[in-house]
Amino acid sequence: MRDPRLPASRLSRVSRRLPRGRSPASPGFWRSPVRGLRFTSVLGVVLLGGITLLFVTGLLSYAAYNPGLSPVNDKTPDKGLLGFYLFSWPTDPVWLYRLTQGVHVTLGLALVPVLLAKLWSVVPKLFALPPARSLSHALERISLLLLVGGGLFEFTTGVLNVQLDYVFPGSFYPLHFYGAWVFIAAFVAHAVLRVPTAVRNLRHLRDEQRPEEDDLASPDPAPPTVSRRGALGLVGGGSLLLFVTTAGRSFDGPLRETAVLAPHGGPEPGTGPSAFQINKTAAGVGIRPAETGEDAWRLVVEGRAGTVRLARADLLRLPLHSSALPIACVEGWSTSDQWWRGVRLRDLAALVGHEDGPPDVFVESLQRHGAFRRAALRANQVADPRSLLALYVNGEPLTPDHGYPARVIVPAAPGVLNTKWVARMTFGDL
Repeated sequence: MRDPRLPASRLSRVSRRLPRGRSPASPGFWRSPVRGLRFTSVLGVVLLGGITLLFVTGLLSYAAYNPGLSPVNDKTPDKGLLGFYLFSWPTDPVWLYRLTQGVHVTLGLALVPVLLAKLWSVVPKLFALPPARSLSHALERISLLLLVGGGLFEFTTGVLNVQLDYVFPGSFYPLHFYGAWVFIAAFVAHAVLRVPTAVRNLRHLRDEQRPEEDDLASPDPAPPTVSRRGALGLVGGGSLLLFVTTAGRSFDGPLRETAVLAPHGGPEPGTGPSAFQINKTAAGVGIRPAETGEDAWRLVVEGRAGTVRLARADLLRLPLHSSALPIACVEGWSTSDQWWRGVRLRDLAALVGHEDGPPDVFVESLQRHGAFRRAALRANQVADPRSLLALYVNGEPLTPDHGYPARVIVPAAPGVLNTKWVARMTFGDL
Protein backbone atom coordinates (compact mmCIF):
# COMPACT_ATOMS: atom_id res chain seq x y z
CA MET A 1 0.00 0.00 0.00
CA ARG A 2 1.81 3.13 -1.18
CA ASP A 3 0.89 6.78 -0.82
CA PRO A 4 -1.08 7.55 -4.02
CA ARG A 5 0.13 11.14 -3.87
CA LEU A 6 3.73 10.01 -4.62
CA PRO A 7 4.85 8.63 -7.98
CA ALA A 8 6.48 5.23 -7.85
CA SER A 9 9.96 6.57 -8.64
CA ARG A 10 9.79 9.17 -5.88
CA LEU A 11 8.37 6.61 -3.42
CA SER A 12 11.34 4.35 -4.15
CA ARG A 13 13.77 7.19 -3.41
CA VAL A 14 11.90 8.02 -0.17
CA SER A 15 12.04 4.38 0.90
CA ARG A 16 15.77 4.27 0.30
CA ARG A 17 16.32 7.48 2.27
CA LEU A 18 14.33 6.14 5.26
CA PRO A 19 16.11 3.00 6.39
CA ARG A 20 14.08 0.57 8.38
CA GLY A 21 14.60 1.69 11.94
CA ARG A 22 16.45 -0.21 14.53
CA SER A 23 14.68 1.52 17.42
CA PRO A 24 10.98 2.22 18.13
CA ALA A 25 11.69 5.96 17.66
CA SER A 26 12.76 5.45 14.03
CA PRO A 27 10.15 6.22 11.34
CA GLY A 28 10.72 2.89 9.60
CA PHE A 29 10.47 0.69 12.70
CA TRP A 30 6.65 0.39 12.62
CA ARG A 31 5.84 -1.02 9.18
CA SER A 32 2.30 -2.38 9.40
CA PRO A 33 0.23 -1.04 6.49
CA VAL A 34 -2.90 -1.30 8.64
CA ARG A 35 -1.96 1.59 10.92
CA GLY A 36 -3.35 4.96 9.99
CA LEU A 37 -5.62 7.73 11.14
CA ARG A 38 -8.71 6.18 9.57
CA PHE A 39 -8.18 2.85 11.32
CA THR A 40 -7.54 4.41 14.72
CA SER A 41 -10.38 6.92 14.22
CA VAL A 42 -12.97 4.16 13.81
CA LEU A 43 -11.73 2.46 16.99
CA GLY A 44 -11.62 5.78 18.82
CA VAL A 45 -15.24 6.61 18.03
CA VAL A 46 -16.37 3.16 19.23
CA LEU A 47 -14.43 3.64 22.46
CA LEU A 48 -15.77 7.16 22.88
CA GLY A 49 -19.34 5.86 23.13
CA GLY A 50 -18.48 2.62 24.94
CA ILE A 51 -16.23 4.08 27.62
CA THR A 52 -18.66 6.91 28.29
CA LEU A 53 -21.36 4.31 29.00
CA LEU A 54 -18.90 2.31 31.13
CA PHE A 55 -18.12 5.37 33.22
CA VAL A 56 -21.80 6.25 33.75
CA THR A 57 -22.75 2.70 34.76
CA GLY A 58 -19.68 2.57 37.00
CA LEU A 59 -20.85 5.69 38.83
CA LEU A 60 -24.29 4.11 39.17
CA SER A 61 -22.70 1.03 40.73
CA TYR A 62 -20.88 3.31 43.16
CA ALA A 63 -24.18 5.01 44.04
CA ALA A 64 -25.90 1.64 44.52
CA TYR A 65 -23.69 0.98 47.53
CA ASN A 66 -25.07 4.12 49.22
CA PRO A 67 -21.54 5.24 50.18
CA GLY A 68 -22.78 8.29 52.07
CA LEU A 69 -24.78 6.12 54.44
CA SER A 70 -22.13 4.47 56.56
CA PRO A 71 -18.35 4.03 56.47
CA VAL A 72 -18.78 0.28 56.09
CA ASN A 73 -20.44 0.76 52.69
CA ASP A 74 -17.77 3.12 51.39
CA LYS A 75 -14.49 1.45 50.48
CA THR A 76 -12.88 4.73 49.35
CA PRO A 77 -12.92 6.86 52.54
CA ASP A 78 -10.30 9.38 51.34
CA LYS A 79 -11.90 10.13 47.98
CA GLY A 80 -12.67 13.81 48.62
CA LEU A 81 -14.47 15.52 45.74
CA LEU A 82 -14.16 12.42 43.56
CA GLY A 83 -16.82 10.66 45.60
CA PHE A 84 -19.73 13.03 45.06
CA TYR A 85 -22.98 11.34 45.97
CA LEU A 86 -26.25 12.72 44.66
CA PHE A 87 -29.10 10.38 45.58
CA SER A 88 -30.24 7.40 47.61
CA TRP A 89 -30.32 4.24 45.50
CA PRO A 90 -33.95 3.41 44.61
CA THR A 91 -35.73 0.09 45.05
CA ASP A 92 -37.67 0.34 41.76
CA PRO A 93 -37.45 -1.27 39.35
CA VAL A 94 -36.24 -4.38 41.14
CA TRP A 95 -33.98 -5.26 38.18
CA LEU A 96 -32.24 -1.87 38.13
CA TYR A 97 -28.84 -3.00 39.43
CA ARG A 98 -29.09 -6.19 37.42
CA LEU A 99 -29.36 -4.05 34.29
CA THR A 100 -26.78 -1.36 35.04
CA GLN A 101 -24.08 -3.68 36.33
CA GLY A 102 -24.77 -6.30 33.69
CA VAL A 103 -24.27 -3.64 31.01
CA HIS A 104 -21.14 -2.34 32.75
CA VAL A 105 -19.38 -5.69 32.95
CA THR A 106 -20.54 -7.19 29.65
CA LEU A 107 -19.74 -4.04 27.69
CA GLY A 108 -16.36 -3.77 29.40
CA LEU A 109 -15.45 -7.31 28.34
CA ALA A 110 -16.71 -6.80 24.79
CA LEU A 111 -14.59 -3.66 24.43
CA VAL A 112 -11.33 -5.44 25.33
CA PRO A 113 -10.42 -6.25 21.67
CA VAL A 114 -11.27 -2.69 20.63
CA LEU A 115 -9.08 -1.25 23.38
CA LEU A 116 -6.16 -3.52 22.52
CA ALA A 117 -6.46 -2.70 18.82
CA LYS A 118 -6.62 1.00 19.60
CA LEU A 119 -3.50 0.79 21.79
CA TRP A 120 -1.69 -1.18 19.08
CA SER A 121 -2.64 1.43 16.49
CA VAL A 122 -1.10 4.32 18.44
CA VAL A 123 2.01 2.57 19.79
CA PRO A 124 4.35 4.53 17.43
CA LYS A 125 3.23 7.77 19.09
CA LEU A 126 4.48 6.60 22.46
CA PHE A 127 8.04 6.44 21.07
CA ALA A 128 7.96 9.45 18.74
CA LEU A 129 10.73 12.05 19.06
CA PRO A 130 10.97 14.82 20.05
CA PRO A 131 8.72 14.19 23.07
CA ALA A 132 6.92 17.51 22.61
CA ARG A 133 6.79 19.82 19.61
CA SER A 134 4.37 22.30 21.16
CA LEU A 135 2.21 22.78 24.25
CA SER A 136 -0.78 21.09 22.64
CA HIS A 137 1.42 18.23 21.48
CA ALA A 138 2.86 17.83 25.00
CA LEU A 139 -0.64 17.72 26.48
CA GLU A 140 -1.66 15.13 23.92
CA ARG A 141 1.38 12.95 24.74
CA ILE A 142 0.69 13.17 28.49
CA SER A 143 -3.00 12.32 27.99
CA LEU A 144 -1.99 9.41 25.77
CA LEU A 145 0.36 7.97 28.38
CA LEU A 146 -2.28 8.26 31.11
CA LEU A 147 -4.91 6.87 28.76
CA VAL A 148 -2.84 3.81 27.85
CA GLY A 149 -1.78 3.12 31.45
CA GLY A 150 -5.21 3.85 32.92
CA GLY A 151 -7.02 1.81 30.28
CA LEU A 152 -4.83 -1.25 30.78
CA PHE A 153 -5.15 -0.93 34.56
CA GLU A 154 -8.95 -0.52 34.58
CA PHE A 155 -9.68 -3.29 32.13
CA THR A 156 -7.20 -5.66 33.79
CA THR A 157 -8.55 -5.14 37.32
CA GLY A 158 -12.11 -5.34 36.02
CA VAL A 159 -11.54 -8.61 34.19
CA LEU A 160 -9.76 -10.12 37.20
CA ASN A 161 -12.64 -9.10 39.48
CA VAL A 162 -15.18 -10.58 37.08
CA GLN A 163 -13.22 -13.83 37.09
CA LEU A 164 -13.09 -13.76 40.92
CA ASP A 165 -9.28 -13.62 40.83
CA TYR A 166 -8.54 -11.26 43.72
CA VAL A 167 -4.81 -10.88 43.14
CA PHE A 168 -4.71 -7.10 43.51
CA PRO A 169 -2.15 -5.30 45.71
CA GLY A 170 -5.02 -4.09 47.87
CA SER A 171 -8.80 -3.91 47.70
CA PHE A 172 -10.43 -3.94 44.27
CA TYR A 173 -12.83 -1.11 45.16
CA PRO A 174 -10.39 1.78 45.77
CA LEU A 175 -8.02 0.56 43.06
CA HIS A 176 -10.75 0.47 40.42
CA PHE A 177 -12.37 3.67 41.71
CA TYR A 178 -9.26 5.87 41.63
CA GLY A 179 -8.03 4.23 38.43
CA ALA A 180 -11.35 5.09 36.78
CA TRP A 181 -10.95 8.78 37.58
CA VAL A 182 -7.39 8.88 36.24
CA PHE A 183 -8.48 7.05 33.11
CA ILE A 184 -11.58 9.14 32.44
CA ALA A 185 -9.66 12.42 32.96
CA ALA A 186 -7.07 11.30 30.39
CA PHE A 187 -9.83 10.00 28.13
CA VAL A 188 -11.72 13.31 28.15
CA ALA A 189 -8.54 15.31 27.56
CA HIS A 190 -7.49 13.05 24.70
CA ALA A 191 -10.99 13.09 23.18
CA VAL A 192 -11.11 16.89 23.21
CA LEU A 193 -7.76 17.01 21.44
CA ARG A 194 -8.41 14.24 18.93
CA VAL A 195 -12.15 13.99 18.21
CA PRO A 196 -12.13 16.72 15.52
CA THR A 197 -9.45 14.79 13.62
CA ALA A 198 -11.30 11.50 14.07
CA VAL A 199 -14.58 12.94 12.78
CA ARG A 200 -12.83 14.53 9.81
CA ASN A 201 -11.22 11.23 8.88
CA LEU A 202 -14.44 9.26 9.26
CA ARG A 203 -16.15 11.60 6.79
CA HIS A 204 -13.62 10.51 4.18
CA LEU A 205 -13.66 6.76 4.76
CA ARG A 206 -14.51 6.22 1.11
CA ASP A 207 -11.75 8.54 -0.02
CA GLU A 208 -8.87 6.50 -1.42
CA GLN A 209 -6.30 9.11 -0.48
CA ARG A 210 -4.53 8.97 2.84
CA PRO A 211 -5.58 11.75 5.23
CA GLU A 212 -3.16 14.63 5.39
CA GLU A 213 -0.57 14.53 8.14
CA ASP A 214 -1.19 10.85 8.83
CA ASP A 215 1.54 10.45 11.40
CA LEU A 216 0.41 6.91 12.24
CA ALA A 217 0.90 5.49 8.74
CA SER A 218 4.27 3.92 8.04
CA PRO A 219 6.49 5.77 5.52
CA ASP A 220 7.78 2.36 4.38
CA PRO A 221 4.91 -0.11 4.89
CA ALA A 222 5.42 -3.83 4.67
CA PRO A 223 3.41 -5.87 2.16
CA PRO A 224 -0.20 -6.08 3.38
CA THR A 225 -1.49 -9.35 4.78
CA VAL A 226 -4.93 -7.96 5.71
CA SER A 227 -6.84 -4.87 4.72
CA ARG A 228 -7.89 -2.25 7.24
CA ARG A 229 -11.48 -3.30 6.81
CA GLY A 230 -10.44 -6.88 7.44
CA ALA A 231 -8.60 -5.83 10.59
CA LEU A 232 -11.66 -3.93 11.82
CA GLY A 233 -13.77 -7.01 11.08
CA LEU A 234 -11.38 -9.14 13.14
CA VAL A 235 -11.64 -6.73 16.08
CA GLY A 236 -15.43 -6.64 15.80
CA GLY A 237 -15.58 -10.42 15.63
CA GLY A 238 -13.49 -10.70 18.78
CA SER A 239 -15.80 -8.31 20.60
CA LEU A 240 -18.85 -10.23 19.43
CA LEU A 241 -17.31 -13.52 20.58
CA LEU A 242 -16.63 -12.12 24.08
CA PHE A 243 -20.15 -10.73 24.24
CA VAL A 244 -21.75 -14.04 23.25
CA THR A 245 -19.64 -16.07 25.70
CA THR A 246 -20.20 -13.81 28.73
CA ALA A 247 -23.56 -12.03 28.44
CA GLY A 248 -25.58 -15.15 29.23
CA ARG A 249 -24.65 -15.13 32.92
CA SER A 250 -27.08 -12.25 33.36
CA PHE A 251 -29.92 -14.57 32.34
CA ASP A 252 -31.26 -17.98 33.27
CA GLY A 253 -32.00 -21.16 31.38
CA PRO A 254 -30.32 -21.97 28.04
CA LEU A 255 -28.81 -18.49 27.67
CA ARG A 256 -26.70 -18.95 30.81
CA GLU A 257 -25.10 -21.99 29.24
CA THR A 258 -23.61 -19.78 26.52
CA ALA A 259 -21.53 -17.91 29.12
CA VAL A 260 -18.67 -20.38 28.94
CA LEU A 261 -15.93 -17.81 29.71
CA ALA A 262 -17.44 -16.40 32.89
CA PRO A 263 -17.98 -17.61 36.45
CA HIS A 264 -21.64 -18.34 37.14
CA GLY A 265 -22.11 -19.21 33.48
CA GLY A 266 -22.72 -22.69 32.12
CA PRO A 267 -25.32 -25.11 33.49
CA GLU A 268 -27.32 -24.25 36.57
CA PRO A 269 -25.65 -25.48 39.79
CA GLY A 270 -27.81 -28.51 40.37
CA THR A 271 -31.59 -28.88 40.55
CA GLY A 272 -34.27 -27.96 43.03
CA PRO A 273 -35.53 -24.75 44.64
CA SER A 274 -32.08 -23.66 45.85
CA ALA A 275 -30.21 -24.40 42.63
CA PHE A 276 -29.16 -20.85 41.80
CA GLN A 277 -25.82 -19.11 41.88
CA ILE A 278 -23.85 -17.97 44.90
CA ASN A 279 -20.45 -16.33 45.39
CA LYS A 280 -19.55 -17.63 48.85
CA THR A 281 -20.38 -20.86 50.59
CA ALA A 282 -20.95 -21.17 54.33
CA ALA A 283 -17.90 -23.39 54.69
CA GLY A 284 -15.83 -20.99 52.61
CA VAL A 285 -16.37 -18.11 55.04
CA GLY A 286 -16.07 -20.24 58.17
CA ILE A 287 -19.73 -20.58 59.18
CA ARG A 288 -19.98 -23.69 61.34
CA PRO A 289 -23.24 -25.68 61.56
CA ALA A 290 -23.13 -25.39 65.35
CA GLU A 291 -23.49 -21.59 65.04
CA THR A 292 -26.66 -21.74 62.99
CA GLY A 293 -28.53 -24.49 64.84
CA GLU A 294 -31.89 -23.90 66.49
CA ASP A 295 -30.37 -23.92 69.98
CA ALA A 296 -27.43 -21.62 69.25
CA TRP A 297 -28.56 -18.98 66.75
CA ARG A 298 -30.35 -15.84 67.90
CA LEU A 299 -31.04 -12.69 65.92
CA VAL A 300 -30.28 -9.56 67.93
CA VAL A 301 -32.45 -6.60 66.91
CA GLU A 302 -31.69 -3.17 68.39
CA GLY A 303 -33.61 0.10 68.18
CA ARG A 304 -34.71 3.09 70.20
CA ALA A 305 -37.04 0.93 72.33
CA GLY A 306 -34.29 -1.47 73.32
CA THR A 307 -33.02 -4.87 72.22
CA VAL A 308 -34.79 -8.12 71.45
CA ARG A 309 -33.33 -11.55 70.77
CA LEU A 310 -35.23 -13.80 68.40
CA ALA A 311 -34.76 -17.48 67.60
CA ARG A 312 -35.77 -18.67 64.16
CA ALA A 313 -38.94 -20.10 65.67
CA ASP A 314 -39.79 -16.62 67.03
CA LEU A 315 -39.36 -15.12 63.57
CA LEU A 316 -41.64 -17.76 62.08
CA ARG A 317 -44.41 -16.66 64.46
CA LEU A 318 -44.26 -13.10 63.10
CA PRO A 319 -46.27 -12.13 59.99
CA LEU A 320 -44.50 -13.58 56.95
CA HIS A 321 -44.54 -12.05 53.46
CA SER A 322 -43.27 -13.06 50.05
CA SER A 323 -41.30 -11.15 47.39
CA ALA A 324 -40.05 -12.12 43.94
CA LEU A 325 -36.60 -10.57 43.67
CA PRO A 326 -33.41 -11.22 41.70
CA ILE A 327 -29.83 -11.25 42.95
CA ALA A 328 -27.29 -9.16 41.03
CA CYS A 329 -23.61 -8.88 41.93
CA VAL A 330 -20.84 -6.43 41.13
CA GLU A 331 -19.09 -9.07 39.00
CA GLY A 332 -21.98 -8.73 36.51
CA TRP A 333 -23.75 -12.03 37.09
CA SER A 334 -27.35 -12.22 38.24
CA THR A 335 -30.30 -14.55 38.67
CA SER A 336 -33.88 -14.05 37.69
CA ASP A 337 -36.52 -13.57 40.38
CA GLN A 338 -36.46 -16.05 43.25
CA TRP A 339 -39.44 -16.34 45.58
CA TRP A 340 -38.37 -15.24 49.05
CA ARG A 341 -40.48 -15.49 52.18
CA GLY A 342 -39.74 -13.94 55.56
CA VAL A 343 -40.31 -10.98 57.88
CA ARG A 344 -40.45 -7.47 56.47
CA LEU A 345 -37.55 -5.29 57.55
CA ARG A 346 -39.96 -2.51 58.46
CA ASP A 347 -41.83 -4.90 60.80
CA LEU A 348 -38.58 -5.68 62.59
CA ALA A 349 -37.96 -1.93 62.91
CA ALA A 350 -41.40 -1.47 64.46
CA LEU A 351 -40.63 -4.29 66.87
CA VAL A 352 -37.90 -2.15 68.48
CA GLY A 353 -39.73 1.16 68.61
CA HIS A 354 -39.78 2.55 65.06
CA GLU A 355 -43.52 2.34 64.42
CA ASP A 356 -43.66 5.84 62.97
CA GLY A 357 -41.39 4.99 60.06
CA PRO A 358 -38.37 2.75 59.60
CA PRO A 359 -34.91 4.33 59.77
CA ASP A 360 -31.63 3.10 58.33
CA VAL A 361 -30.35 -0.27 59.47
CA PHE A 362 -26.88 -1.65 60.12
CA VAL A 363 -26.69 -5.40 59.45
CA GLU A 364 -23.98 -7.74 60.77
CA SER A 365 -23.30 -11.30 59.68
CA LEU A 366 -21.95 -14.35 61.46
CA GLN A 367 -19.21 -14.17 58.81
CA ARG A 368 -16.02 -13.02 60.55
CA HIS A 369 -13.92 -11.88 57.60
CA GLY A 370 -14.63 -10.16 54.33
CA ALA A 371 -15.29 -6.64 53.08
CA PHE A 372 -19.09 -6.85 53.39
CA ARG A 373 -19.67 -9.00 56.47
CA ARG A 374 -21.33 -5.79 57.70
CA ALA A 375 -23.51 -3.52 55.57
CA ALA A 376 -25.94 -0.64 55.91
CA LEU A 377 -29.28 -0.04 54.17
CA ARG A 378 -31.10 3.24 53.59
CA ALA A 379 -34.45 4.01 55.18
CA ASN A 380 -36.16 3.85 51.77
CA GLN A 381 -34.81 0.30 51.35
CA VAL A 382 -36.00 -0.73 54.82
CA ALA A 383 -39.42 0.82 54.21
CA ASP A 384 -40.05 -1.05 50.95
CA PRO A 385 -42.62 -3.81 51.68
CA ARG A 386 -40.63 -6.22 49.48
CA SER A 387 -37.50 -5.91 51.65
CA LEU A 388 -37.30 -9.01 53.83
CA LEU A 389 -35.30 -10.87 56.38
CA ALA A 390 -35.78 -14.03 54.35
CA LEU A 391 -36.23 -17.44 55.96
CA TYR A 392 -37.36 -19.37 52.86
CA VAL A 393 -36.60 -19.32 49.16
CA ASN A 394 -38.74 -20.94 46.46
CA GLY A 395 -40.87 -22.68 49.06
CA GLU A 396 -38.03 -24.30 51.01
CA PRO A 397 -35.96 -23.18 54.04
CA LEU A 398 -32.76 -21.41 53.12
CA THR A 399 -29.77 -23.67 52.63
CA PRO A 400 -26.55 -22.88 54.52
CA ASP A 401 -24.95 -21.53 51.34
CA HIS A 402 -27.90 -19.24 50.70
CA GLY A 403 -27.74 -17.74 54.18
CA TYR A 404 -29.51 -20.06 56.64
CA PRO A 405 -30.91 -19.34 59.14
CA ALA A 406 -31.80 -15.83 57.84
CA ARG A 407 -30.61 -13.39 55.19
CA VAL A 408 -31.52 -9.95 53.92
CA ILE A 409 -33.04 -9.51 50.46
CA VAL A 410 -33.77 -5.99 49.14
CA PRO A 411 -35.08 -4.87 45.73
CA ALA A 412 -32.42 -3.53 43.30
CA ALA A 413 -29.59 -3.70 45.88
CA PRO A 414 -26.14 -5.07 44.98
CA GLY A 415 -25.73 -8.67 46.07
CA VAL A 416 -23.18 -7.89 48.80
CA LEU A 417 -25.74 -5.71 50.61
CA ASN A 418 -28.13 -8.68 50.81
CA THR A 419 -26.31 -9.97 53.88
CA LYS A 420 -26.33 -13.72 54.55
CA TRP A 421 -26.15 -15.47 57.95
CA VAL A 422 -27.54 -12.38 59.70
CA ALA A 423 -26.66 -12.13 63.40
CA ARG A 424 -27.52 -8.54 64.40
CA MET A 425 -29.62 -5.66 63.05
CA THR A 426 -29.34 -2.15 64.50
CA PHE A 427 -32.04 0.30 63.44
CA GLY A 428 -31.41 4.04 63.65
CA ASP A 429 -30.04 7.00 61.73
CA LEU A 430 -26.56 6.21 60.39
